[in-house]
Order: sequence, then structure tokens, then C-alpha cells
Amino acid sequence: MSLIFNKLAPALLLCILMTNIVCATETGKSEIMVSEDGFAIHGYDPVAYFEEGEAKKGSTEFQLNWEGAIWLFSSAESRDEFLGQPAQYAPQYGGWCAFGMAEGYAAETDPLKAWTIHEGRLYLNWNEEVAADWSESISGYLKKSERNWSKIQSKLLKGKAKIYWHKDE
Repeated sequence: MSLIFNKLAPALLLCILMTNIVCATETGKSEIMVSEDGFAIHGYDPVAYFEEGEAKKGSTEFQLNWEGAIWLFSSAESRDEFLGQPAQYAPQYGGWCAFGMAEGYAAETDPLKAWTIHEGRLYLNWNEEVAADWSESISGYLKKSERNWSKIQSKLLKGKAKIYWHKDE
């Protein structure tokens, strides 16, 4: 029995993972910012910002489905760390621009160059210039972002949110 399980376990795990991916894709609605490549936060490893102090691309080898989006990680350890505490590592506002959220809209982010960790939370922004503006008054913007998030989150889940994408610039 153990020999059969050992041979079937990887295939079973893959089937479960693929079912989760298909289900998330079929609904098509999530509060998480998923870019054209199909990954949350453009495929960057959310744990790396905290553990390595830098943006680091993830790999499809270390992916998981969380909150209706596919997240990539740079290692199995990073993925497992995220699984243990996803709310701690996931970017705020579903990975949408924190400054945009303060202004009342959802906007794509640049997770390579426009990110900030503030009071143990990851915030992403549209670009470096917006991130600099955000950093000048984080506490003030956070008050506005927190007020706007539930309304925008609801619109995102219904597929009715106004979204600004870099490709539309």
C-alpha cells in the first residue's frame, strides 16, 4: 500500500493543484491583482521582500493558488513560509497600488521598483515616482486607503472596478 501511495501521491497533488487553478480561472474574479502573465504581483515572491529585502522573481516550480490567484515563489521554503502566514506576506490591497487605493481606484503596480514595507506590511505602487509620493505621507494615505479598500474590493470581486493598467498609459 505504501509503495502505491508513494507513486501516486505526486500525481494526486498535481491534480489537486490543477483543479484549484482551473476553478480560480473559471470564476475570473478575484481581489488580487493578476497581471497579463497570469500571476499575482507579476510573479514576484512576496516573502523575498521581507526575508531578503529585495524583489525576487518566483518560479512556476514553486507556485500555489491562494485567494483565487497563482503566486510564485523563489524556493519551496519561501512558498511554505507564505502558506504558514499568507496574510503577513501578501501585499496589502490585493497587490493593487496603495496610492491608487487612497485615491479611490485600483491600479497595476511595479513590484520590482515600487514597493515599501511599513509596520510589517508590504505595499506596492504604480511606479517609483508614485512610491516616493506615497512614502512622504504613508500614515495619511493609509487612512484613505483603508476607507476605500472594502468598496473597491467589492467592485473587483463583481468585475465592476475601474482598473488602470500600465499597458493603457
